[in-house]
Amino acid sequence: MQPTSRRRIRGPRRTAVLASLAVLTLAVTTSASTGGLMADSPTAAGAMGRGRNAALSPCMINGVIGVQMSEGMPTATGYARSTGTVRALNLMVDFPDVPGEGSAADRLAEFFPQTRDWFRTSSYGRLDYRPEAPIRHWLRMPKRFTDYGIQRGAPFDPGYRRLVDDIVAVADPDVDFRAYDLVNVLITPNAGPSALDTVLSVTFAGNHDAPVADGVPIANASFVYSRQDDGSGTYDETGYRVLPHENGHVFGLPDLYTQEGGGAVGHWDIMSEDWGANNDLLGWHKWKLGWLDNTQISCASTRGTSEHLLTPLSRAGGPKLLFIPLTKTTGYAVEVRTQAGNDEAVCKPGVLVYRVDADIDTGHGPITVVDSTPRSGGCTRRPNVHAELSDATYGADSTFTDAKSGVRITVAGAERGGDYRVRVTRS
Repeated sequence: MQPTSRRRIRGPRRTAVLASLAVLTLAVTTSASTGGLMADSPTAAGAMGRGRNAALSPCMINGVIGVQMSEGMPTATGYARSTGTVRALNLMVDFPDVPGEGSAADRLAEFFPQTRDWFRTSSYGRLDYRPEAPIRHWLRMPKRFTDYGIQRGAPFDPGYRRLVDDIVAVADPDVDFRAYDLVNVLITPNAGPSALDTVLSVTFAGNHDAPVADGVPIANASFVYSRQDDGSGTYDETGYRVLPHENGHVFGLPDLYTQEGGGAVGHWDIMSEDWGANNDLLGWHKWKLGWLDNTQISCASTRGTSEHLLTPLSRAGGPKLLFIPLTKTTGYAVEVRTQAGNDEAVCKPGVLVYRVDADIDTGHGPITVVDSTPRSGGCTRRPNVHAELSDATYGADSTFTDAKSGVRITVAGAERGGDYRVRVTRS
């Protein structure tokens, strides 16, 4: 879709069983902000909001103005805070023509406490995600579901604007919207098609044109439909994961899938694949969100050879991310992934290398994982895990070379406890 004059709109991905649920993002470049739902704070801009580090400056790549949900540092303002206490308002919604399936409390329980626990683990406790549901029953809309014209790829106007207006009107007597940082609208699962047929779940993030409630715009809101049940028998354990993915957008993270699915990043980040087994975020995203300190980042920006120690991303503390800038907008990131924490599906622990491009829009491949064993077929047969990239990691005494940029990344050795020494040579 073409951008409007004040916001950029991108439609969701193509429906595929192995693809993660869809998102429609509203990426903004202005900094106006009022109220908790349009957070404008140091943590809303990720780690860089706490002060720029001269040694890391070459690694703080950033895209040009107008890139939709850029991977650049710092994250644009207008998104929800990603550290400290974040209050998430949850509203369970149904319609006259589609009454709530089961109880509203059961719908809420599909996502909590799992989502809260996922964020606590991924953030090393830096995000205190507090889900609240002041209205415990189904919030009945005044119009039929079909009247809103919601379908895959629907823009915010007019259907979602009408829906948000109605949600605010019905909920406002019982909800003080000023008290919350983001909104989760949990639609009754029988509204719309199954996620196997088409994907409706969507997030509108950083939306300065959103309707206002109690003086604040409903600017960071995720809408979840259907159930993420793919028939593999894992729904009870993994179905909640659509919500951490959608909430990743309200914190300013882009989609890492492309129209072809998860082939660029695979299962190495929940912003790429959120179907099936649990997975974490990439270290680059954890830095953007303020979950890694600047002291945990190494920046290999000068010519010559340097050696760096990296500890597993799943373990709190220690050096976590090595970045090698190529230009002002691109570079390689290096981290260690093991089967621990949120990374239950890792079948080949080791050193993950990926390219970050801050000039590529959400959903168009802003990150590409380097596959150490191309065309191997991967090492996992877990349902809904992109198999080919599952063994992308590098082991001890292996090397990745980018001849065009003159960058060579060598895994110099494995240490006790899963740590790795990585050597970078720049010609």
